[in-house]
Amino acid sequence: MLKLSHVTKYYDKLKAVDDLSFEVKDGEIFGLLGLNGAGKTTTFRMIIGLLEPTEGEITLNGEKIDYHLTDSIGFLTEERSLLTKYTVEEQILYYGILKGMEKNEILKELDYWLNRFHIKEYKNRKIKELSKGNQQKIQFISAIIHHPKLLILDEPFTGLDPINVELFMDVIREFKKSGSSIIFSSHRMEHVEMFCEKLVILVKGKSVLEGELKEIKKNYRRKNIHIVGDVDLKKIENLKGVLEIQKNADECIVKLESDEFIDSVFEVVKKGKEITKFEVEDPSLHEIFLNKVGEVYEK
Repeated sequence: MLKLSHVTKYYDKLKAVDDLSFEVKDGEIFGLLGLNGAGKTTTFRMIIGLLEPTEGEITLNGEKIDYHLTDSIGFLTEERSLLTKYTVEEQILYYGILKGMEKNEILKELDYWLNRFHIKEYKNRKIKELSKGNQQKIQFISAIIHHPKLLILDEPFTGLDPINVELFMDVIREFKKSGSSIIFSSHRMEHVEMFCEKLVILVKGKSVLEGELKEIKKNYRRKNIHIVGDVDLKKIENLKGVLEIQKNADECIVKLESDEFIDSVFEVVKKGKEITKFEVEDPSLHEIFLNKVGEVYEK
């Protein structure tokens, strides 16, 4: 289990991370979210031991993270860190040896993952000759080649088409099933919703929302009503508690302050014609994220 306890990090007078605490249990996928500059990268660097916290403590399975523990950590960075003049084999051998693996073991694992990601023909190609998507696959392999117990994934799907996103998702789920602790960071909230049981949203280094995703969505008072049919949108727009009406090609979405206003919308809708859908949903994580981050910046 990874544990951060009241972690703060200063760069001179700039507070990059502010009293951050969270836990990631074995076999759990945890979302660490925020805008660029929110403190995510600094947090990752502290977790892998590249930076020391100014205050607080970071432990992995109860031990302070230092070089004797970093071999059990895998990190896929948002910025590519590949050596572009190396071949794929040379690159993965380099990373595997850094993680304490034997050459034969590295080559066996490499063959497995190249085959898994349908790029075995690129084994002896230089990194710079690969497409962005295939470079991302090599970056991913470099992060998982040693079967880490803690896996940090920062924007893992960059440059991937939908088929390869699914391939990555399958592998991430397998690592979760095997008991690895996983920190997942992405600006694509739909990806976070697919994976993460718990999350923290950072703004200017400080947590503004944290907890289990199900509870966050349940406790967030706003609701969305999806409606298909001929209804008087002007009447709905003027109802108390209606924040916005979004018109799409085949439906409209009424956004409410809270569920206490659902009945008043229904009273208008039931007088409409050919109503085939009236469905109340919790807001998406994307909406919650925008709202919480926006609240902080508006203060």
